Amino acid sequence: MNDQQLTLSELQGQVKRSLEETFSGPIWVIAEISEMTVNRSGHCYLDLVETEQGTDTVIARCRATIWSYTFRMLRPYFETTTGQTFAQGLKVLLQAKVEYHEVYGFSLNIRDIDPVYTLGDLARQRREIIRRLQEDGVFEMNKELELPLVPQRIAVISSPTAAGLQDFLDQLHNNPHRFVFYTKLFPAVMQGNEAPRSIMDALELIYHYEEWFDAVVIIRGGGAQLDLACFDQYDLASHVAQFPLPVITGIGHDKDDTVIDLVAHTRMKTPTAVAEFLISGALRFSQELKELEMHFTELVNDQLEENKNRLNDAADQLNILVNQLIVTQQNRLNIARIQLANRTETFLKDQRSALKQLVVEAKNKTNRFVIRQNHLLDHSGNKLNFIFREQVLKNKNLLSQFQRLIKIRSIDQIRNEKKNLNLIQEKLRLIDPQNILKRGYSLTMMNGKIVKSVQQIKEGDQLETRLIDGSLGSKVERIANKQ
Repeated sequence: MNDQQLTLSELQGQVKRSLEETFSGPIWVIAEISEMTVNRSGHCYLDLVETEQGTDTVIARCRATIWSYTFRMLRPYFETTTGQTFAQGLKVLLQAKVEYHEVYGFSLNIRDIDPVYTLGDLARQRREIIRRLQEDGVFEMNKELELPLVPQRIAVISSPTAAGLQDFLDQLHNNPHRFVFYTKLFPAVMQGNEAPRSIMDALELIYHYEEWFDAVVIIRGGGAQLDLACFDQYDLASHVAQFPLPVITGIGHDKDDTVIDLVAHTRMKTPTAVAEFLISGALRFSQELKELEMHFTELVNDQLEENKNRLNDAADQLNILVNQLIVTQQNRLNIARIQLANRTETFLKDQRSALKQLVVEAKNKTNRFVIRQNHLLDHSGNKLNFIFREQVLKNKNLLSQFQRLIKIRSIDQIRNEKKNLNLIQEKLRLIDPQNILKRGYSLTMMNGKIVKSVQQIKEGDQLETRLIDGSLGSKVERIANKQ
């Protein structure tokens, strides 16, 4: 038994000297940053740990310090090189000077960081894949495709046993708006070395039936981050980027974007988020269609009302115009008749007076003179009668011309209104339900009447669903009311 007795300071002094002799210069240490604090002076204090492989059990721990003048250089260098924020949770390769203090114990003074280690083989490979895709000019190809306004025919690539697949299908087919989506599963392995080839085979199969689908969805459930490595393959990313249909991904990770997430048309966080994305697109289109239908109906009604009012106004104006014209002509004819009667009566009165005077003056003249005066009187009467008939005929011709003009204008007005009504009928034909069916919608009917609400039906009822190319019958087994 060793009887040597040491004070605590003497023991720690020997430990300090031993460490200084053993680690006289800086060394490279691999560790994980467990905790990190930067104080007001800019000094960075770290808690470094090492965990047992495959578990979270800590098998080693120590304190470390990066003084402010060193931290100001190392941090931007590390973040620029790796593309990641220098923070806790990173596994790093550090160059450090071993230090030991009698009061504060063992610690490391960080001098340098190797970002290449943190970047790792997978990260470097991922960056290289992205660079190759960009150089090949295919990185943005799928994003440039136009997604249909209402993608309803969906090709799904997923593992048949994935929980995320069932969540996606439940969310999509049981949506509260009762939108109809047609999905076809193309099974594939979604993790491990076989996943890239399996997913590419599924894409190849979908390609042969491209015209049957509006979009492709690649989904999986959650999992470890290492499981995402299979989605960072160049060949798989190239297939997705160049696929002729828009690709939507829902890999199941909130923070990590895989390469196929980056090249896909649309990246969503989870399978249920993909379903919500598709449903929201259909809802947005449905709302726009309803607004357009309401606006069009209001426009047609306003146009019909306006044309009806215009037609009524035109008829009223025509009636007034005809009545005014008839009254005017009647007044003119009456005035002409009165003037003619007055002139005739005055003339006759004057002639009678002259005749009486002549009779008085020539009562002693011969019968020959009387006969001559009678002939003169007859000639004057015939002339007056001729003038009267000529004036009446002239007024009748003028009245006939006005009647023909009114008839022509009435026919033109009615023809124009018929054209407007034909245009309105054509617009109504465009919103005919049969034309709506051609755009992929369907009508559900019961007993020959359209079903607009679940309140109209009950379990066991027979329903008829009409599509553009035929109809099908179904029996109601379950009714789900809107919550």
